[in-house]
Amino acid sequence: MERIIPEEDYEIIRKELGREPNLVEQGCFLNLWSEHCAYRSSSKLLKTLPTQGERVVVGPGEDAAVIRLENDICLVIGMESHNHPSYVDPYSGAATGVGGIVRDILCMGARPIALMDPLYFGNIDNPKNLYLFEHVVAGISDYGNCIGVPVVRGECFFDESYSGNPLVNVVCIGIVKEEKIISSKGRRAGDYVVLIGSTTGRDGLGGASFASRDLSSTPDEDRPSVQIGDPYTEKLIIEATLEAMDRGIVEACKDLGAAGLAGASSEMAAGGGLGIRIFADAVPLREKGLTTYEILLAESQERMIIEVRPENVEEIAEIARKYDIAFGVVGVLTQEKKFVVEHNGEVVVDLPMDLLVGGAPPYDRKARKRTTYTLPSVSTEVSDYRNIILKILSSPNVAFKDWVFRQYDHEVQIRTYVKPGEDCGVLLDPMCEHMIALSCGCNPRHVALNPYEGTKLSIIENSSNLAVVGAEPICIVNCLNFGNPEDEEVYWDFRESVRGLGDGAREIGVPVVGGNVSFYNESEEFGTEVLPTPSIGMVGILPKMRVPSMYLSEGESIVLVGATYDEMLGSEFYECCGVLSESNAPKFRREYVESIKKVREVVRQGIVSSAHDLSIGGLAVGICKMALKCGAEVRIEHDSATLNTLLFSETYGRFVLGVEEEFVDEVLSKTGGQVIGKAGGKRIKINDILLDLSDVQTALSSLTKTMIGDEK
Repeated sequence: MERIIPEEDYEIIRKELGREPNLVEQGCFLNLWSEHCAYRSSSKLLKTLPTQGERVVVGPGEDAAVIRLENDICLVIGMESHNHPSYVDPYSGAATGVGGIVRDILCMGARPIALMDPLYFGNIDNPKNLYLFEHVVAGISDYGNCIGVPVVRGECFFDESYSGNPLVNVVCIGIVKEEKIISSKGRRAGDYVVLIGSTTGRDGLGGASFASRDLSSTPDEDRPSVQIGDPYTEKLIIEATLEAMDRGIVEACKDLGAAGLAGASSEMAAGGGLGIRIFADAVPLREKGLTTYEILLAESQERMIIEVRPENVEEIAEIARKYDIAFGVVGVLTQEKKFVVEHNGEVVVDLPMDLLVGGAPPYDRKARKRTTYTLPSVSTEVSDYRNIILKILSSPNVAFKDWVFRQYDHEVQIRTYVKPGEDCGVLLDPMCEHMIALSCGCNPRHVALNPYEGTKLSIIENSSNLAVVGAEPICIVNCLNFGNPEDEEVYWDFRESVRGLGDGAREIGVPVVGGNVSFYNESEEFGTEVLPTPSIGMVGILPKMRVPSMYLSEGESIVLVGATYDEMLGSEFYECCGVLSESNAPKFRREYVESIKKVREVVRQGIVSSAHDLSIGGLAVGICKMALKCGAEVRIEHDSATLNTLLFSETYGRFVLGVEEEFVDEVLSKTGGQVIGKAGGKRIKINDILLDLSDVQTALSSLTKTMIGDEK
């Protein structure tokens, strides 16, 4: 018999079954035992993360996590990647990434209310990378806009390592009352499983196994593995599913994502300690002639399965007809813990549930410390600080991302209080007494230098983003994006990053409630392997209050909070200017946690008018961004050996605050900060460096102008 799964797995399965698995059964194992579904290289390490907390209602193990906001109001959150599909077909790959994570939130009983999208691309001076960038953004914006879920926060990071393998990570949050939470785990034998939504075609076939291997140099061959999205059907599914849940006739619900119907149905049954019998003939098809293999494993989008009691089947069918979406009774939950599929009057799959779901043996990967990190190869003398600052400001990693978030309807649902473009998004939901703050991203260069320290610092950076609006972090989600885990150095990066994630979360006392691991992010076409990229999503809450702007206003005193260290390695200054000198990589210090608490406190007191945390580009970039509307004069005490460090070091845990004169002494006493200047003057002066506001604006607008010019 033809074998389509690895020989080692095949022998394990054959021994457990006591027979040869047929081709359809092999396909089920190929996908459900894939890295994408079974976390075979990562599950042991992920178990070390802190996942519990006072607010955690549902932690890892469901389609999304549930966190208590206040009283009976809960936040549902999930984070996923759609990396490989977004290279093969950037528009559809990114769009269906949004659709999938939205349905993960929906199946927990919540209405999706906001999205974030940390994105990572190769340098956009390469035409193919530019094409990928444009079409990924278009896919995210078109899908989110059509379904009416706003994208309120995002990150775009550019580095040559992402050429041929962009990273498309998406966070979604929703709101639900605690008594309305729905599980994805089957509840009782005898209940029917119904499929609603779109019809099933061949698109996305084998997507889970596709996501568990590296990209070839001929991506057209992989197009059948990319799902095709339909946001209009998704919107209908959102409303139909919520209506069924409001009527109280949904026992359990699960999105059809990785491994399609086989994956969702078996995981629903196994989650409840049950079995399931699938009726493949009852699956609504897009075209005639689909095989059992295709019906079970296609990842056609916009589909949900719902457990429903027999007496409520017709009511679910009525709702499906109302919203004009496909409907079929595709299975029944059974007491016997087996995954059985009937098609054309025959049993074509008959597998032990515990073997299919959760039976994949974890890999015991070897790890070897990585010893190299490539720095810019050209050494230059620093003499013209003005032009160096403008060059850094015009870097795609620093420049404003107006062109990106201008594509998104971030006002839909009218919850968006702080718009995209500032340190974090802030939502004002009528159901909540608090406001919700959202932050995402990481600095992959810093992670590459030291995966443990760099990942801990990703927690600090996102916490700092929340602090400038007065928000206290309440949960963390993640997408851990790495290369081939069979490479010992890559696996060492991953292991150290997970350790840093756990320790960073413990440092701030916030649980890691969900996430995703994406391996094999490398490209034969470009000869690249992505930088280790543990992309973080973080949610915070704050009382209803006036939130400081990122921008300084005329007359405000400029206060710097936090010490600056000689940590230039991996900085945007080095990357842009090719400067090589002895320096250090950024590292975690306990004082950062204290600075975050102090800044959060003074912001909540209302004695800070503007606030911004310092990150990529350092102090020079932070001052230029904050002073763009009114100018500023700043004086930094230094000697000749430390000016580069003071201007461009990317030490974490630092903030620039704009403070009215009457509150300066109080802010200084509570934060330990120092006054370094004053806002105003219609230009930016840092020591003797003079910058016209128009030049700063032009530099910061470079990415938007590049994209608008490309569109023309």
